[in-house]
Amino acid sequence: MAVAIIRILNNSPTMKFIIGDVLIIIFILFITRLPQSFSTTEAIQPSLTRLDSKRSSPSVQESAAKAVLGRLLPTHLHSFHFKIVSKDVCGGQGCFLIENYDGPTENGPEILIKGTTAVEIASGLHWYIKYFCGAHVSWDKTGGVQLASVPKPGSLPLVKDGGVLIQRPVPWNYYQNVVTSSYSYVWWDWERWEKEIDWMALQGINLPLAFSGQEAIWQKVFMGFNISMEDLNDFFGGPAFLAWARMGNLHTWGGPLSKNWLKQQLVLQKKILSRMVELGMTPVLPSFSGNVPAALKTIFPTANITRLGDWNTVDGDPHWCCTYLLNPSDPLFVEIGEAFIKLQIKGLCSYRSVNDTFNENSPPTNDTIYISSLGAAVYKAMSNGDKDAVWLMQGWLFYSDSTFWKPPQMKALLHSVPVGKMIVLDLFADVKPIWATSSQFYGTPYVWCLLHNFGGNIEMYGTLDAISSGPVDARISKNSTMVGVGMCMEGIEQNPVVYELMSEMAFRKEKVQVLEWLKTYIHRRYGKSVQQIKEAWAILYHTVYNCTDGIADHNIDFIVKFPDWDPSINFGSRPSKLNSMHTFRSRTRSRRFSFQERSSDLPQAHLWYSTHEVVSALKLFLAAGNDLAGSLTYRYDLVDLTRQVLSKLANQVYLDAINAFRRKDVKALNIHSQKFIQLIKDIDVLLASDDNFLLGTWLESAKLLAENPSEMRQYEWNARTQVTMWFDTTPTNQSKLHDYANKFWSGLLEGYYLPRASSYFSYLSKSLEKNESFKLVEWRKQWISFSNKWQAGLELYPVKAQGNFLTIAKALFDKYLS
Repeated sequence: MAVAIIRILNNSPTMKFIIGDVLIIIFILFITRLPQSFSTTEAIQPSLTRLDSKRSSPSVQESAAKAVLGRLLPTHLHSFHFKIVSKDVCGGQGCFLIENYDGPTENGPEILIKGTTAVEIASGLHWYIKYFCGAHVSWDKTGGVQLASVPKPGSLPLVKDGGVLIQRPVPWNYYQNVVTSSYSYVWWDWERWEKEIDWMALQGINLPLAFSGQEAIWQKVFMGFNISMEDLNDFFGGPAFLAWARMGNLHTWGGPLSKNWLKQQLVLQKKILSRMVELGMTPVLPSFSGNVPAALKTIFPTANITRLGDWNTVDGDPHWCCTYLLNPSDPLFVEIGEAFIKLQIKGLCSYRSVNDTFNENSPPTNDTIYISSLGAAVYKAMSNGDKDAVWLMQGWLFYSDSTFWKPPQMKALLHSVPVGKMIVLDLFADVKPIWATSSQFYGTPYVWCLLHNFGGNIEMYGTLDAISSGPVDARISKNSTMVGVGMCMEGIEQNPVVYELMSEMAFRKEKVQVLEWLKTYIHRRYGKSVQQIKEAWAILYHTVYNCTDGIADHNIDFIVKFPDWDPSINFGSRPSKLNSMHTFRSRTRSRRFSFQERSSDLPQAHLWYSTHEVVSALKLFLAAGNDLAGSLTYRYDLVDLTRQVLSKLANQVYLDAINAFRRKDVKALNIHSQKFIQLIKDIDVLLASDDNFLLGTWLESAKLLAENPSEMRQYEWNARTQVTMWFDTTPTNQSKLHDYANKFWSGLLEGYYLPRASSYFSYLSKSLEKNESFKLVEWRKQWISFSNKWQAGLELYPVKAQGNFLTIAKALFDKYLS
């Protein structure tokens, strides 16, 4: 959960700063609220015009777009001509135009792409290679690009009827969640960042979050207030936990940060911002939220500093929890906020975001006067540093703490700043749209966002129908205040179909017919049309990728989120919206598995579709293997789908084992528990056949950033801990956040999840054999001790794929599902 400030500095919609010899201009969005007879786009048009006038020169942007082409299709560098045009050419909106090049084409340009910024040009390039050449672009870790279908230079398809004009229906396309920087980007170097910024440009993203390197700025700011480096070591979190330290959820955990890290990340951030600006993007940077080091209370004893409550520690351990918050009404708040803004402007730029003061922590009172004064004070701190600041607020609090944020409290916060000075990110609009139940955020401009992923979990899941229609419904609704679309997933590099469709919604004025769109997507992704794949995706569309149960999909399949409980007693009464009759076919049992045994006294994994139908989709996928065996996109999708099917099967096997335990049937318990363990082993082998599902690459990327052995050990501990126990433990209590960031990665299954399940089932079996109660506490002691050692371990894991993915997937289908 976070908020953001969008600033216009010194009476100008631009701010200049120097990185090396490169002069950079940051562009600022300024929103004004006009009477409802005006559309929201009309209301912001004057400021958008000023913004456009201050962007990088056309030549800089055209060169930046050309460089994206060179990295994507170096063989076609001379096949395209790019040109920046004004919005007048596009009817006053952001747009791109694709035309045939009018001029000599021998060994030269064939296609002319015009755009209002370099981002629009890159989006036009992506549109052309998708819809005219049948190409596909996704993250490398989801199969990468499929460019074999692009004709050779000199043979590119011509466009008809004078060309193609695609306009943005809303100005902004926002990207990232404040925690994505920890779940996905934490170990990235510039090479990986460059690829991501290229991907952003191709997807039309023009409002990305840019949070790297801020700790170096905070270090200088706080040391100016007599805070020592020792105090800051207690304040900052470790590399993999910085997102939550920034939000005041925790401190110290995983730290301290080395001088190397601080310097390295600041240098990286300057490169990131430079590239974003060259492409015409508007980066969003952090600002002050009131989160301060504990030592500040001693140095300024009269300051209004309070200690926040516990956030997910096991027993409120103050070594990690209960951070300090400087009240926005205190004069020191403004002083620190201004110092940070000025120093960041000097080192970076003027566009900024501020972490929410109450991330998953409610204000101390629901009094609307207090809430209004709180919002006004936060804004005052912003505007004192920049009178043209605009507050961009990530509205997670309105969903996560909806019992507190009733209409009066929402209005008090949203209307606590001058009109036109706030934009809200409707963070979970794909599942729980707040705009629809809050009268368009009570007149406040907002961005319709897809959340989709939690913790960077790997789970085939989507709401394609909601994505294809939700932004359109919101935009055309009565008195709409929508000004953009966005993607706010906690972790990336999963479910590429979801993000490709969502990215297109930035350029779609009408609802997308998903089934028809999928037909072209399939052809692009695999480079050819295969009937079995078409049939398989038709099934996936109305099952896996059309969840409608309203439940946030956080993968809690039992392999990766193993239940910590005593099955002798009820798991707990929890209402479920899940269909209880989803079924699996099993090779080892003549009847169908069913989930009808799932009840409130058993753990419940999320299941929103017929597993039997998805098994049929997998069978069709396997049948296409001879045609697509050489495709990396097919490899990724087949491995992921096989994993999905076997993981859901393992959920039922786990429940069979628990029910056997409850019947005191030792033999059945051993049969089912051994099958569960074997499924873990087999899925690990499957995942090892695709190098996009390897624990080793995550660990090695962490170690590669280290500059000495001490950093290497610390970074590896951070990397291992985040994806497993996450936070603190006691000898007999796992972290409250254990497995929040679970991953289906080869190495993690065999090395971590397998020992956990094996020891647990061993304790269950012994309790029946000895006719004793299940020793849950003893099991916890053993498991937590193992986990602590594993988190601190140094053993190596493979970074290259092993085995033939198609052969393995077929063998597992025959073993468990035929």
